[in-house]
Amino acid sequence: MDLDFNGDVASLDAELLQLPEVSPLAIKANPFVAEKLFDQWLSLPETKSMVKSLLNIAESGGPLNVSGASFNTNTGGSNSMPSMFPAGSTPPLSPRSSSGSPRVMKQRAGPSALGSPLKLVNEPVKELIPQFYFLDGCPAPNELRERCLFIVNQFFYGHTDGLQINDFKQVTKEICKLPSFFSSALFRKIDSGGIGVVTRDSFVDYWINGNMLTKDVAMQIYTILKQPGARFLVQEDFKPVLRELLASHPGLEFLQSTPEFQERYAETVIHRIFYYVNRAGNGRLTLRELKHSNLITAMQHADEEEDINKVLRYFSYEHFYVIYCKFWELDTDHDFLIDKENLIRYGNHALTYRIVDRIFSQVPRKFTCKIEGKMGYEDFVYFILSEEDKSSEPSLEYWFKCIDLDGNGVITRNEMQFFYEEQLHRMECMAQEPVLFEDILCQIVDMISPEDESYITLRDLKGSKLSGSVFNILFNLNKFMAFETRDPFLIRQERENPHLTEWDHFAHREYIRLSMEEDAEDASNGSADVWDESLEAPF
Repeated sequence: MDLDFNGDVASLDAELLQLPEVSPLAIKANPFVAEKLFDQWLSLPETKSMVKSLLNIAESGGPLNVSGASFNTNTGGSNSMPSMFPAGSTPPLSPRSSSGSPRVMKQRAGPSALGSPLKLVNEPVKELIPQFYFLDGCPAPNELRERCLFIVNQFFYGHTDGLQINDFKQVTKEICKLPSFFSSALFRKIDSGGIGVVTRDSFVDYWINGNMLTKDVAMQIYTILKQPGARFLVQEDFKPVLRELLASHPGLEFLQSTPEFQERYAETVIHRIFYYVNRAGNGRLTLRELKHSNLITAMQHADEEEDINKVLRYFSYEHFYVIYCKFWELDTDHDFLIDKENLIRYGNHALTYRIVDRIFSQVPRKFTCKIEGKMGYEDFVYFILSEEDKSSEPSLEYWFKCIDLDGNGVITRNEMQFFYEEQLHRMECMAQEPVLFEDILCQIVDMISPEDESYITLRDLKGSKLSGSVFNILFNLNKFMAFETRDPFLIRQERENPHLTEWDHFAHREYIRLSMEEDAEDASNGSADVWDESLEAPF
């Protein structure tokens, strides 16, 4: 029987030839050698016999038992493929290590042990991506969990019935690493049933099993303070924390005999927090705003510092004293409300009528006071913080809205001239040499360096360190004149303390002035114990 092969020799797969005596790489490199070998294999008697047998089986309709093992040259049987090399004529292997042989390496990696003539197609390995999002926070690693449980067991040892609220402060500070004045809020958060005790199991369930342990401090505080289901914090959420601060901080002990001023202090601190942190100005403080603020650092500082007045951000009692006394001075009838005529007296009549009108039009900020034409205490806190520190972003936004008469997002020449006209008139009435608006405009452009000199944007103001002086030029005559004749000694003093803001400098000066006035009043009354709330400031 003559067998002819009409296929493409180049398409022959060296691995399908099943030639252990010859390297597949050598066959692939020389396709004509493969052709000669294939012709020689077809001419062998054993090959012809095997092919005839397979054809007869196929014609009779029987199953073709052509398994991979039947083609393995290492097994016997009638169906085994004959070798093209006589026995003993196989070329010797190279004396190098078998580990470096491409043939051996391929046999190890492939299915040659099964004798299959088919190439193994490696399926892509499916990489298992670990879970990276957890609805309630990432679970604590076992090591951290065990370490925390060990400390918890120490604190709850001997308290099988649980800890009461007075004993919970150390747990808050040592285990949770939170300011100690968060203990009451955390206690009530865990003791949701109001039974008055927190057991070890309930604490572990909330702090460890609830994944609070792995959250950052901002997320922990946010979770503790916010109401169930809420997605933001409101001012009311901070009151429990401020109440505990007032009850436990050594720098505020003197206020315990005057609970009415404890409440005012707490309100002032909360208003200051929302003024600086709640950048949206909607009274809804988000987690993002909390994380981008310095409130957490200030809270930790207040917990560690015995002198509360050294905590300049938010918590200083001296700052509260200044804000409250300034409001008290303007509120002549002490109804805790002030109107336009009251506010125009601020800073020794420093402000213009036009800017006061804009404030009471509620353009920069909607008043919380619902009485028409009246400003409440919270509204005054926002005003005084904006007026006395025009370098802060909340202040720049506050005054920008006032000057932007048409609300189109830019301050034009005409809008600046509208406010400066009253300043110019006041200078003439005070017999001071007036500065023409054209000269002022050139000075403002040089101070701000806006992208477009025909108008000024909020972005231009935030990019300049002299933006506050521009607003003083437009509507605060006293500060405008002080800027024109500024004392070099004060400038050098401010540069020596770059961490102090304009508000810090103002509050320090005012506190000294107010305390000296109070001492003088006490001396004139002949006793420091005299207290007449209807006649004096509240301190």
